Amino acid sequence: YGIMRVTILVNPSSNNLHYPFITLALWGALMTSAICLRQIDLKSLIAYSSVSHMGLVVAATMIQTQWAFSGAMILMISHGLTSSMLFGLANTNYERTHSRILLLTRGIQPLLPLMATWWLLANLTNMALPPTTNLMAELTIVIALFNWSSFTIILTGAAILLTASYTLYMLMMTQRGTLPSHITSIQNSSTREHLLMALHMIPMILLILKPELISGIPT
Repeated sequence: YGIMRVTILVNPSSNNLHYPFITLALWGALMTSAICLRQIDLKSLIAYSSVSHMGLVVAATMIQTQWAFSGAMILMISHGLTSSMLFGLANTNYERTHSRILLLTRGIQPLLPLMATWWLLANLTNMALPPTTNLMAELTIVIALFNWSSFTIILTGAAILLTASYTLYMLMMTQRGTLPSHITSIQNSSTREHLLMALHMIPMILLILKPELISGIPT
């Protein structure tokens, strides 16, 4: 929001000050997405995914068009809910296994099947599955960037592809595979944890039905 306010002072039609910021933002989104594929720490992976998405937001806000601002606003709010839900899920794993290393916390799905459903929903939302507002935001930003310069589709397309890759990697590493030998017993998921996940997912579902609330475009 602060970037949106400040960039109004930089008129894109009169100077080229916004060019390096857009380039660095898109390159940063691509690089952080690539870094996520090599993360062994679950919380670091989620944190880097936030940096990647905010790179798209910065690039969009520097263009200063209505579509770009709308896409940036939707992505900020949608990813805020998604990332918070992923951090909550990561904490539920940490409370049981006392480790954030992916190799030491895999194969949880057979033990906590209902929590695995929340993991699936959160990861599908993070990779912008239709009809989530995350998809609406990414499509709006990609179209706005492509309209500004057709060459941006190379960086944005690669970043979105890597986003889907590391999201599936995170889901498979936490839920699938052989259960580590050091995990002999695990605490059942509580009502509090399911309520926390539901309070993240319900607003995301409601925003799908009325996205103009966060798009900034009047009906």
